Amino acid sequence: MTTTPFDALACPLDGCPLVPSEKTWQCENGHSFDVARQGYVHLLPVQKKRTLDPGDSKEMVAARQRFLNAGFYTKIADVVSDWSLRSLPSEGTGSVLDAGSGEGFYLRHLARLAGDKCLALIGVDISKWAVLAAAKQDKQTRWVVGSNANLPVLPDSLDLVLCLFGFPVYSEFARVLKPGGQLIQVDAGADHLRELREIIYPEVKPPGDTENDAPEGFRQLDSTVVRFPLTLPDQASIADLLAMTPHLYRATSEGLEKAAALESLAVTVDVTLKRLEKA
Repeated sequence: MTTTPFDALACPLDGCPLVPSEKTWQCENGHSFDVARQGYVHLLPVQKKRTLDPGDSKEMVAARQRFLNAGFYTKIADVVSDWSLRSLPSEGTGSVLDAGSGEGFYLRHLARLAGDKCLALIGVDISKWAVLAAAKQDKQTRWVVGSNANLPVLPDSLDLVLCLFGFPVYSEFARVLKPGGQLIQVDAGADHLRELREIIYPEVKPPGDTENDAPEGFRQLDSTVVRFPLTLPDQASIADLLAMTPHLYRATSEGLEKAAALESLAVTVDVTLKRLEKA
């Protein structure tokens, strides 16, 4: 397996190609972006931020890193990696972007399972804390602070986009994918973490209508459900799961107190994977 950083980056201000120069990336119009000491590139201009520190906090990133590295979601990562490798061209280097890559767990897992396949990888996340954590763990991937709404990637340059528990922006995904390129999307199912939600909320809302039509610019190839029981063996793992999800901020104070009193918890993991092709 050969993994290299993906280099077809675009200026987030004007869309022009970015060219590396010593410790910066520059476009032909003079816009320059520094490479951080840890190796990542910050391509989220201040004028395109909605808050000073967007995305997951340092604490949320640390919780997610502990939880994922403990192996609780490895079954999901196995299926994502298998689908990814089957979706990439059989010849040459496959270029993959993880849109909302977090601290890089799924891209690292893909790289480990790639065998003799050559990959050019890029992870983009709006949280600088997530990208910093990813860059510290993996020097063979291009880690970028950026937004799914304005991916700092040149048009028609990617074979595969991953959007895992994230916020899909299909128009951007279609723009950066090559003709025939694919998107793998993972979303929570109706029963995902139901047992935890029943503890922290007064009532669990029924699932809304699921949109089965492929988004504009794509056609759906296939889908599957990954469902399995998961035991969280201690309060620390329960707290990490809560801290890495929006449930921490949506739950009632009474619900959080109930969760904090648990010594272990059995939950259902229920997620849907979809594979779509750029039309």
